[in-house]
Amino acid sequence: MARPPAADPGALRVLHLGKYFPPEPGGMERFLDVLTLEQARQGLAPAVLVHDRGRSGRTQGEGRWVWRCRSHGQWLFTPIAPSWPRQLAAILRAHRPHVLHLHLPNPSAFAALLLPAARRIPWVVHWHADIPEDTTRLGLRLAYPVYARIEHRVLARAAAIVATSKRYLDASRPLRAHLERCHVVPLGLGAPPAPGPAPCWPEGRLRVLAVGRLSYYKGFDRLVEALAQVPSACALICGSGPLATPLRQRIQALGLAARVVLREGLDDAAIEACFRSCDLVCLPSVERAEAFGLVLLEAMRAGRAVIASDLPGSGMAELVEEGRTGLKVPPGDPAALAAALRRLAGDPALCRDLGEAGRARFEQAYRISPVAEAIGQIYRKVLARG
Repeated sequence: MARPPAADPGALRVLHLGKYFPPEPGGMERFLDVLTLEQARQGLAPAVLVHDRGRSGRTQGEGRWVWRCRSHGQWLFTPIAPSWPRQLAAILRAHRPHVLHLHLPNPSAFAALLLPAARRIPWVVHWHADIPEDTTRLGLRLAYPVYARIEHRVLARAAAIVATSKRYLDASRPLRAHLERCHVVPLGLGAPPAPGPAPCWPEGRLRVLAVGRLSYYKGFDRLVEALAQVPSACALICGSGPLATPLRQRIQALGLAARVVLREGLDDAAIEACFRSCDLVCLPSVERAEAFGLVLLEAMRAGRAVIASDLPGSGMAELVEEGRTGLKVPPGDPAALAAALRRLAGDPALCRDLGEAGRARFEQAYRISPVAEAIGQIYRKVLARG
């Protein structure tokens, strides 16, 4: 594998180990995309290794390389990719990174422990979320002790650890033994994509948007139950995942088919059109697997009010300033969520004010440029320490 040329031969080369990458949906995926694009704009030479459900390959453009390692399904949310260690070793020889940036959780990244070429360079671990050791999912609960031991070795090896919020860092049990190397840098976003045609909204006066993977921790079933109590509201739930069929069945059982529509397979342009045409965005997550809530940043960027779960230990509570940029509700409480929806349905001026304040806060604190600059400073500090 020939070494890819950097835009500047003296540029700081960084190799990111991610889980997936766009067009695969997800907050980690979108952030890795915008982060590496911004790093290239700032003069770094980023490369990315991720899984792909299709096939292996590499692409180059806009100052970065993206290598994709074919995965064959997944087990316990972990892609099955036997060729990952071999491909990682080849990329380390080709790209010769100065820094290895591991985005966790991602068990494939643990392969770096086995490779001398990886151990010779400093690691920066980006801590996107804990693995919930108290999860109700039996397989995860049984596998966690083994995972935790390897995870601890990776954290101990890291020269620096990036947490996405102070609240999440304070609540993270795995990070407690490594606080002296932890830095808080929020996630960020770049410019929005050009929107597609305006979506066709279902019947209702208050337009509620929910976006995300249809997974157990997102709490979209609680949102559906809350909407049943607010006849003036309608909703688009945009996403795909294992709970799509149960969620549709719940919508039908509550008689909400005319007011609540589930949309799968939307591209970025269509999602952006949904953001721009809704009244508010709701993220009703019920577990700390929702570590940050990038969709809230997308809502704030679009100038939309938000309703989010006040989830202990989650960065969502830092993003949403109660009564200023949005409303917070107890997690898993459809009645409280319905009350928040009724409040905004009855006060359109408040809904608009929350959205405008959110837009201003996004511009102040969550643009990708200063986020990438802060991460670049962490790279330089660990390199200066040798």
